Amino acid sequence: MDPGIPDFDKNEKGLLPVIVQDAETDRVLMLAYTNRQAWEKTMQTGRATFWSRSRNSVWVKGESSGNVQNVREVYVDCDADTLLYKVEQVGGAACHEGYPSCFYRKITAEGVETSAYRVVNPEDLYSNSADSNAR
Repeated sequence: MDPGIPDFDKNEKGLLPVIVQDAETDRVLMLAYTNRQAWEKTMQTGRATFWSRSRNSVWVKGESSGNVQNVREVYVDCDADTLLYKVEQVGGAACHEGYPSCFYRKITAEGVETSAYRVVNPEDLYSNSADSNAR
């Protein structure tokens, strides 16, 4: 195997985790999964494309919300089984809950606190979508 190519044969489902990071700020935006088909589409189009485990299908990030991710750089880890996409986040929200990052909850000794502000109402993002999980 070429060490620069993701190894989709590492597990039985052929899925690899993808850490998505803002290319300008380095803020971690989300974690998703990709398979060979979604990976190839990402490489062809430059748009972050993933495998939806809940819908069992390929999806382009932002296809229903408009908050797409334009991939600027791609890294693969030393075992070729995890990817890092550095992206330009279009729109303010990477999270389907309307936050800039999916990591908006901080766990403290006192409990869980929201550590970011919602930039968009999620109902506005997905109100026209038949499947609000198409994020």
